[in-house]
Amino acid sequence: MAKRVAIIGAGISGLLACKYTIASGYSPIVFETDDQVGGLWNHTLETTKLQSPKDAFKFSDFPWPSTVEEIFPLATHLLEYLKSYAKHFDLLRYIKFNTEVKSIDYVGESDEEMESWELWGGNGKAFGSKGKWILEVVDVKNGSTKEYEAEFVVLCIGKFSGLPNVPDIEGSKLFTGKTLHSMEFSNMDNVAAAKLLKGKRVVIIGSGKSAIDVAYECALANGNGLPCAMVFRSIPWMLPYSKIWGIGFEHLVLTRFFEMLHHKPGGGIFNSILATLLYPLRSVISKFVESYLRWKFPLKKYNLIPKEDFVQHVGSAKILFLQDNFYDKVEEGSIILKKVRGFRFYEDGLMLDGDERLKADIVIFATGYKGDQKLMNIFARPSFRNSILGSPSSVIPLYRQMIHPRIPQLAVIGYSESINNIYTFEMRCKWLKFFLDQAFELPSIKKMELDAEEWGEYFKKYTGENEHRRACIGATHTWYNDQLCKDIGCNPRRKKGFFTDMFEPYGVNDYDGLAPQI
Repeated sequence: MAKRVAIIGAGISGLLACKYTIASGYSPIVFETDDQVGGLWNHTLETTKLQSPKDAFKFSDFPWPSTVEEIFPLATHLLEYLKSYAKHFDLLRYIKFNTEVKSIDYVGESDEEMESWELWGGNGKAFGSKGKWILEVVDVKNGSTKEYEAEFVVLCIGKFSGLPNVPDIEGSKLFTGKTLHSMEFSNMDNVAAAKLLKGKRVVIIGSGKSAIDVAYECALANGNGLPCAMVFRSIPWMLPYSKIWGIGFEHLVLTRFFEMLHHKPGGGIFNSILATLLYPLRSVISKFVESYLRWKFPLKKYNLIPKEDFVQHVGSAKILFLQDNFYDKVEEGSIILKKVRGFRFYEDGLMLDGDERLKADIVIFATGYKGDQKLMNIFARPSFRNSILGSPSSVIPLYRQMIHPRIPQLAVIGYSESINNIYTFEMRCKWLKFFLDQAFELPSIKKMELDAEEWGEYFKKYTGENEHRRACIGATHTWYNDQLCKDIGCNPRRKKGFFTDMFEPYGVNDYDGLAPQI
């Protein structure tokens, strides 16, 4: 009987997983809660733009249409691009829309049997054991439930959707206005969202990309006659959609040379010595970028200088790009920025730093998502729920940021972050294709666990306090891809010439034609 592959999610990673699984000869079934492809891009604001230029944020074998002229397209343009990709490669017939996978349960192998394995699945292959997955799937339109079976599951559920993180703020029950999460706001259609904001005193809690986008929407709706306020304890480095002192962002951080400044996981003694010697250049790059941002934006005036340096924010993918006239909205008084030590609710709004009152009709939490819990909740088996997240002080232990050493016949594609997700997800799906093709086998479970621990230590060192669980490969894109190439059996050096390979940014098309070397 042909092996069955199930893919959960039809966002960017799900579409890629579907395409490359088909290329391996399988006929996957893809479950998607929404009624169309796109994942979280179905739930973004009208003014949201890509955080990477379209020449970098693309599929390797499907160019952007010539009608999209913007360097940083709007989310609506990306959504149409994803729909076109799915149609072009005939992926839609594999997708079951309006279906939500409530849980997945692995059956056929006991916990005791799996504990005795030295290799993943018993033999280090994609379909090593005699077990299978049972997927409980709900039709979101009529509520009916159906079970599906699969020998291999690919989780493409992401972590920036589905389960909002709403912190418990002192006095929240006293507040007489309306509270909601940015997810709820993004799920509204444009007319309903504008109506909600119009004529209201809006306070946004948070300083990430969602907070910036919501604040911008508020400024467009109400202007400086009724300004919205952003309240936050910390702020990321925010970049313009332009070059930095004449140098493109990708030439600063997406090169092998930049990665040489970091102690890379599995890099060996030579790389470690080199990273130590070059470490001062991290500060040079940070100061170079920060000097431009201080010149370009009124950061000091509004107390918006992050405590961490720019390079560290690259490592944790905390950096974000601003709408071109965001600070114009701040300067004209349409957006008020409030950096605080603490806050709590009172009847009419928020009390900042103990005594400043900020009145509000609506408070929007742009406070992220519970991605870890979302990932854990999908597993029915208690032992998998306990092991998937690792310990609170570690990262989720995924080998190659995809494979949990103790959970067989399953890959996680869209969890670990990067600066350019579409590029990273395609590389992972190419790796997965060759794994399904049995072009290589996984190392022992112990070796995979040690590798995951080493990456965990790297994340702790370079992403900053309390950010390591983001598992971001932002400062090691190319090094990470090198490991995938070595697994597949192809040359990781994809550019011709030493200087080109060292100083030109790597992108998705550098990995065209990946195949094991004979």
